[in-house]
Amino acid sequence: MRASTLELVRNAQDHGYAVPAFNIVDEVSLRALIEAAEAADSPVIIQVSLKTARSIGVDLVGAMFDSAIRGTSVKAALHLDHCPDLAWITKVIDARWSSVLFDASDRDFDRAVAETAQVVRAAHAVGVEVETEIENIVGVEDGVGSDVLVHSYSPESLVQAAEDCGADLLAPQLGTAHGEYSGRPSLLPGRVREIRALTDKPVVLHGGTGLTQAEFRLLIAAGVSKINISTDLKRTYMRAAHKFLIDAAERDEWDPPSMFRSVSGAVRAMATHYFDLFGSAGQASGSTRA
Repeated sequence: MRASTLELVRNAQDHGYAVPAFNIVDEVSLRALIEAAEAADSPVIIQVSLKTARSIGVDLVGAMFDSAIRGTSVKAALHLDHCPDLAWITKVIDARWSSVLFDASDRDFDRAVAETAQVVRAAHAVGVEVETEIENIVGVEDGVGSDVLVHSYSPESLVQAAEDCGADLLAPQLGTAHGEYSGRPSLLPGRVREIRALTDKPVVLHGGTGLTQAEFRLLIAAGVSKINISTDLKRTYMRAAHKFLIDAAERDEWDPPSMFRSVSGAVRAMATHYFDLFGSAGQASGSTRA
């Protein structure tokens, strides 16, 4: 059964850890993450970019997810990541995924809040939760985003906007960026604490790949309870596939299922690292909010 994104993240918020949210690219990566989460007894959020949703199809992604969690004890939510397209948001809401991120960061403030409220009304009517992003987190991910900080607002404005539109989770700019870092980011744990002092809505960290263990723990201690990992999964997947293909060429042996097993093992190891680092390992059995 698909879990509630909000329930998983609020439990993390209450108990001082963060739930990893991984952007899958196919069924291999999806099943590897579910297997790793079950082994670690960790809640997990399976995220899908708009690019991947378009490539695979909303219904097929849902069927793959339901098949992967069937017969397991994993508490897993299915989430649409960064989506500025209202038509695709509607498709995912109609398919009853756990949650969506309506990315309105390319709109001006009033339009962003009004359209987010429209999404929230439609989503909540069928039990789907909404993450809001109205100030842009720099970097381009799967064709969505900007390398320039276009919209930035005060913590008070962000919280008021989330309250006004009824969003469930809040994704602010915290000094991180999507993609690979060319230098060290200037993180804003104080901003997390400001937001958490103003609202009970969970705070989401985007652009997690590339942060150090100390940086992750600093932000979790400040109050972040959902952390997105996309670039590291893609890098892990492609590097494992690349290594396998080099070895296959040297042996002149071509067996795709063996490559899938190799990639799956690499993705499981990556996920296990984040479950341990974010403190979510061992938490699934008790992931009912106290």
